[in-house]
Amino acid sequence: MTPEKKVKNKVVKILKANDCYHFYASTGGYGSSGVPDIIACYKGMFLGIECKANGNKPTALQNRNLSEIRKAGGYSMVIDETDLDALELFFKTQDINLLRG
Repeated sequence: MTPEKKVKNKVVKILKANDCYHFYASTGGYGSSGVPDIIACYKGMFLGIECKANGNKPTALQNRNLSEIRKAGGYSMVIDETDLDALELFFKTQDINLLRG
């Protein structure tokens, strides 16, 4: 299992524990490139979650999609193995400021 897949699995575990609707956005040549790894909806909030590991950063295309989600009124974030606690804290506190970025 890749380090990024481990992060994705941990994110999904957090989402499931909080009854958050989610799915993996798999483009597979049929969808748009750069879409965040996980699309979720929680209490009416649209969430785009890009998962990274080992200090990797989103590509320019991924950053553009994350920005477009924010412009449309949704929330987007990049989560790596060091940010998992922020996602858990969001669900505990409902502090949307934890979802920025």
